[in-house]
Amino acid sequence: MADAPIHPAFLPRGVATAVPVTFITSVTWGELRAGLDARQRAFADAAGFEPRAGRHVLLPGPDGSLAGVLIENAGDKQPDRFRPGALAGVLPAGTYRFANAPHDARLAALAFALASYRFERYRKSDDETVQLELPEGVNGEDLTRIVEGVFLARDLINTPANDMGPPDLELAARALATRHGATVRTIVGEDLIAANFPLIHAVGRAADRAPRLIDIGWGDPSHPKITLIGKGVCFDTGGLDIKPEAGMLNMKKDMGGAATLLALAHMLMARGAKLRLRVLIPAVENSISSSAFRPRDVYRSRKGLTVEIGNTDAEGRLILADALALADEETPELIVDMATLTGAARVALGTEVVPFYTDDDVLAAEVARCAETESDPLWRLPLWTPYDALLDSKVADVNNVSSGGFAGSITAALFLRRFVTAAKAWLHCDIYAWNQTTKPGRPEGAECQAARALYTLLTARYG
Repeated sequence: MADAPIHPAFLPRGVATAVPVTFITSVTWGELRAGLDARQRAFADAAGFEPRAGRHVLLPGPDGSLAGVLIENAGDKQPDRFRPGALAGVLPAGTYRFANAPHDARLAALAFALASYRFERYRKSDDETVQLELPEGVNGEDLTRIVEGVFLARDLINTPANDMGPPDLELAARALATRHGATVRTIVGEDLIAANFPLIHAVGRAADRAPRLIDIGWGDPSHPKITLIGKGVCFDTGGLDIKPEAGMLNMKKDMGGAATLLALAHMLMARGAKLRLRVLIPAVENSISSSAFRPRDVYRSRKGLTVEIGNTDAEGRLILADALALADEETPELIVDMATLTGAARVALGTEVVPFYTDDDVLAAEVARCAETESDPLWRLPLWTPYDALLDSKVADVNNVSSGGFAGSITAALFLRRFVTAAKAWLHCDIYAWNQTTKPGRPEGAECQAARALYTLLTARYG
């Protein structure tokens, strides 16, 4: 059987003459500097190269060609294992190899590839093409699955809402399912009412493009059941509780949960993981029209719980609630939901660290370990039961927002927990799905947060 193709950012070992990239620390610089030839040593000194954060230098050969690259690999106490990703944006076109070991060769190679991402749907890039010879012992096929998944999520999130509404998100899901031989079923528009998904319908009914529930199935039914649920709000005006201008600017990314879990699904299916995978995406636009849902409306959810609408801008948890109830009905081993859910999560942990919630301490420990291993930062926050009272309603079983302005991410997670009663384990991730600035391996714009850590966790559990 032929080897699976690897991503164009990579080349197999030994297939081309590659320029060596040498990683430098303050400890190793003296010895490595002494090992350079006189010309290169003089050039590095003239360029003012030192092993400080953000520094690199291109070394000339005798004929003026590029003979090597020196790059700092600082941070020995807390090394940035994605730092080699900075190379992809500064090196001239060509093929490169690691001459010595970075802090983590696998993550260094991954960061190199992830940094090559460009969103080119509307404008082509003229960036240089750089490739990396795979480091020894690094599985190029597995890295390729990860890179493809991340690029899929970034492309979907970066696409503006005029080209990424609920029907377009469905087309993307169908294309992925076709690639992997998965099944797809959708429930659209008024059929959501007949099928008992009242919250998904209520949130999406004001938009010209009909709301829908996308349901992907893949894998052997005898394998452990894992269900992924992604928030697919293709644009969020805030509804009648309309967002201010600044708050609405990046709301094309409010389907980031759906995009991220499609990316994770690709990684798992491409690997042939031994699980029965289900992906549920409630896809809507939270728009404003005469049919928009209103503050103080009350809806009976699929679970049977009645929900009072305290704020129409807390719509993501509503559509997730119906999807969670559906997933819970078949008692899966694990339900994972992913959503760009609350600004409170950003106040608590910023844009780069993803808060996650679960009642399963063993699962939480595994998530934390995989997040560290993959440099895909997540941090557990508590499902603090006393805060459940903040969701009390005088007319319904629960309000969709808490009273008062505190603990918004926690109370959102507590709201979601009410809709999961049968699954063996549940995990909620409150992602941001966006890079505010460019960092190594993470270009400014859409980001696929938490998927790599969860991929590592699920493959460790299920192969």
